[in-house]
Amino acid sequence: MQAETKSSRFFVGVDLGGTNIKAGVVDDTGRSLARVKIPTQADQGPEVGLNNIVRAVHKAVEKAGVEWDEILAVGLATPGTMDIPAGMLLNPPNLPGWDNVPIRQQVAHAIQKPTFLQNDANSAAFGESWVGAGRDAHSLVLWTLGTGIGGGIIIGDSIISGEHSHGSECGHVIIEMDNGRFCDTGQYGTLEAYAGGKSLVRRCQEALETTSSTTAIRGRVDQGDELTPLLIAECAEAGDDLANQLVMDTAKFMGVGTTTVMHTVDPDLVLIGGAMTFGRNETELGRRFIQRIRDEVKARAFPVPAAKTKIEFAELGGDAGYIGVAGYARLQIIRA
Repeated sequence: MQAETKSSRFFVGVDLGGTNIKAGVVDDTGRSLARVKIPTQADQGPEVGLNNIVRAVHKAVEKAGVEWDEILAVGLATPGTMDIPAGMLLNPPNLPGWDNVPIRQQVAHAIQKPTFLQNDANSAAFGESWVGAGRDAHSLVLWTLGTGIGGGIIIGDSIISGEHSHGSECGHVIIEMDNGRFCDTGQYGTLEAYAGGKSLVRRCQEALETTSSTTAIRGRVDQGDELTPLLIAECAEAGDDLANQLVMDTAKFMGVGTTTVMHTVDPDLVLIGGAMTFGRNETELGRRFIQRIRDEVKARAFPVPAAKTKIEFAELGGDAGYIGVAGYARLQIIRA
């Protein structure tokens, strides 16, 4: 067997979240050599957060066992809102108080490496396109289902960021015009307001208030368990009718949103990722969830994209963001 050749070109990806920072070292082929996670301490302000970003970068490089000189660039994935060309965080909801922060320039100055900023969901989509479930697709849409709903669109090797750094915000397409549910962004009737994790919990609370039917959810809550998407999923897996209906309704809403994006982009592939994927293909609930999305798309989309567009679960999980933004930084260096 031929010995594996060690790459001398490495890139660091940093996925900045409201709670944690994930950082990892990725080689030229998209292979992750090391990954670390440390608290963001976002409530202590951007200066503390910046120090934690720098610390995460150095810890990841040390853990990977590569030389600092071998790191060509750093990619930084952050939640919006942002100005990507200017390298600015504008008013990110997940990072209160981090308004108008020139984060790309600050990180680049602190670590003395070329640094490139990108939206976190776009970065995850790029990761899936580069080395994940979309590696054989020319174009894809990634949904990231969690507390809210993020989106990313990749065509070729291009991220659709838009003219104002707000492209690919698929979770905020409008699926209900009249009397739509309120979204935490201040909008009404968005997909996130119906299918995000917060919305799932709210819909469940409303159902518990308006029905006296027996449900395992009520019993769990009465015993002191917190009402979360995970609790609802566990009850659905155990055969609870209300929990199952809530999950399948979430899939229906995702099918509506997916159809809208398919009619806009016409991608090869649509991927479902994020923390709220109900066990993916490893559980019966996850398999029913994605099949319900497919069925909704088939019923609503134009026949040709309905037949040809694949809908699958994403592969990279929580690593997609840092892998993708490291790949994005790599691409900028190659293009330079």
